Amino acid sequence: MRILEQNGFIAVRQRGSHRIMQKHFDGRTLTVPLHNQLRRGTLLSIIRQSELPRPFLKAK
Repeated sequence: MRILEQNGFIAVRQRGSHRIMQKHFDGRTLTVPLHNQLRRGTLLSIIRQSELPRPFLKAK
């Protein structure tokens, strides 16, 4: 979640165990589960929807 915030996403609301993040300049919205561990497919889906480059994520 911190990586998303560093790249322009802000938390706009939360419902239960999911936080809704939005990037204002293009209106992109992501739903991010607030669990200790995420399944690989869920994580890859968040990365794909956020359009962050994978090399950037590996470097962090």
